[in-house]
Formats: sequence, structure tokens, C-alpha cells
Amino acid sequence: MGRVGMGDGDVPVKWSLIDTDSDLLLGVCAEIDGLFLESEPIPPPERYCLLGCEPAGSPRPGAWLSTLGLHPVHGPGANCGCGLEIGCFCSQELIDVTVLGWCPSDEWPGLVDIDLRGYVRIAPEEVPENDGFLLTGRNDERLGTCRSVGGVYRERPEPLVRPATLVGCRPEAPLTAAIEATSARRRRVAAIIQAVDGAGGETGIGSGVFGAITGVRPSRLGDGLLDITLNDGVCDPLPSGAREIWQTWYDGRPTRRNLWTRYDRALRHEWAGAALSHHAGEDRPAGSTYHFDGGAVTDIEGFYCALGEAINGPGGYFGWNLDALNDCLRGRWGASSPFRLVWHDADVARRHLVPGYDRSPYDLRKWGEAVTLEYLLGMFAASGVQVDLSASPLDG
Repeated sequence: MGRVGMGDGDVPVKWSLIDTDSDLLLGVCAEIDGLFLESEPIPPPERYCLLGCEPAGSPRPGAWLSTLGLHPVHGPGANCGCGLEIGCFCSQELIDVTVLGWCPSDEWPGLVDIDLRGYVRIAPEEVPENDGFLLTGRNDERLGTCRSVGGVYRERPEPLVRPATLVGCRPEAPLTAAIEATSARRRRVAAIIQAVDGAGGETGIGSGVFGAITGVRPSRLGDGLLDITLNDGVCDPLPSGAREIWQTWYDGRPTRRNLWTRYDRALRHEWAGAALSHHAGEDRPAGSTYHFDGGAVTDIEGFYCALGEAINGPGGYFGWNLDALNDCLRGRWGASSPFRLVWHDADVARRHLVPGYDRSPYDLRKWGEAVTLEYLLGMFAASGVQVDLSASPLDG
């Protein structure tokens, strides 16, 4: 399944659609308008208020907190059911928080109201049942309690819905049935998108298309092909610059190292994601030596790209976040511990992977304490990996 089309010329297939309920193939297409979009800018910080706080132990005016946990205190009749004081699924996390000021509480004498500025990591949908909130810091240390919060649980603007169009689509029977249906319910589509490479191989990309079919027309790409529009668009679209990255894999696995170095942090993350989707291969035996080209490790995303190529060659994968790296170090991802990693141009990482607060420019959910070189070296040591930090560039 590498190409679709009828008539004089075939059209390259780049995407297939798998029904989320039945796992049946809905169709294949040449392009998906709405899959690659310009990234939304990080919004400005919001204002919050902690109402009825204990004066002792609460964050002081002028304080900055990387993380402030809001854990609802559930009464005996609450329907939450988790039984957890900290870590309940309806807890919220404020990040990059500045304490703007205190004032005596009008509603709760002897307590104070605290004004904050910051962000909610994942915007809540509704207020949980609560008898107040327990406040915690970055390491779950207790910072006091409050009776109520303001500004956190509120309606926020709905994200802009951009319809998606399956361009040059060859529908299979289930999608054809949806096109021909007369009821709105039967015209709805929910599909996982898979990338198809030039040889016909398929791999998931973490995005999907959902919604009702609102338009069908013959495609200009070929006789018998359709352009099909869905009103709800793509769930988890990719940055517009990632189109080039996925085209690279469509053309074949990269054969040269460091192609990722021309990208910014957001697209380096997408490069590592594409490498994960195309990962294949077995572990080399324990005791092997790998050469890590650190010349472009100016951010944590560059570290993951370079490490993937050190272990698994051009376009290789060996983690794209700390949890994934920990999994890879346990084996089955190209290298068996213990092994030796020769880190060339380590001075680049020494200058850039330093302590601080990482305000990721592309994903608010990733904000937090920066991943440092020392932390990574500790992970390697705990997994039996010997790291030799070299000042010399990697030749070739």
C-alpha cells in the first residue's frame, strides 16, 4: 500500500486512517489538511486567589514557586473514591507561580487571602467536591491549607476548531458507508492517523481525526479519489515544521547523522517522536561502546536526538523524555547495560544543561525544573553506564 489513484498517474499515499472502535482501515490519503498547523503561542499568565489560608506556613509575598499543588480535601460523602490526600486525580497543579500579596480574609477572620500569578498546567473542567484545599510545593512539602480558590476553576475560551480535509482519499467500505449515510450520527468518523512511508510501512503518529463528514468532492489528485472534510478536525495536530520531518522518513530512514541540528526545540522534539515511531532493532550486547556527538546539545531535546543516534544510528531513538530514557536504559531499545558512552564536545552540554526553570517555548505542560547534565549523568551511573566526557569533537 504505497500509492493510490486511478488514471494516468499514481498519487503517493502518506496517511492511513484506522477506526478507533473496530481497528478497521477506513481509507488512505495523500494529504490531511489540518494535520500540520502553526503552534499556538504560550498564553499570558493568569491571576488566582487562595481564600482563607493559614498565615503560618503559607507562601510569603514576593515568593516564586515552580509548582503549587492544590489538593481538594474530600468530605466523607464525596464521590471521588480515590481515598488519597495528595495525588488525587482531581488535584490541580499551578506552575511558575509568583505570590503577589496577602490581605486579611473578609470571610474567614484570622485567615488570609493570597493573590497569585501563574499558570494551570492542565486547565480543569469543573470544581471538585471539597472541604477546602491542601497546598503543597514541588516535592509535596506541605504549604498550608485554604478554604477556597478563585480563578482556577472557571470557563476558558474554547480552542479554535479547524476542520480537517482528507485530500486524495481512497475510502474503504466503512468510510464509504459513512459518506453515504443520511443520519448525522452515522456520518461521524473517529480515526487514528498512521504515517505510511514510501515502501508502504505504517506507523502511528499520536494524532487522530474526528467529527462529522460535512463535505465530499472529487479530488483534483486523481479519478476515483475524494476530498473529505470533517468538522471537528485533527486531535493533537503537529507543528507545521514537522511536515518536513515526516517527509524525511517517507523518503526513507535518515542515512546521515545530525540532520536534526537545524531545527529548534519544538521540532527537535518532533524529530525524536518520529524516531520513536520508526524504531526497530535489537540490543547490542552489554559492554559495547557508543560515541555521542554532543556538539549541538544546546537543549534537552537535542540531547535526546543525539543520544538516539549514538545508540541506534542516524534517525535513531533512545528516549524523548526522562521516563522514556529510564525505560530505554532497562534494555530492548538498542543497548544493553552496562555499556560505555563516549560523550564528545561535552562542554556544550555543560554550558546549556544547567540548573534553572525550563519554560518550554512549545508546550506549557513541560514547564518545570530544567534537566541538568549532572542529573543525566546520575541516571546513566544508576543504570551501569560509564560516561566518558570528552572535549574533542566527534570525527566523521
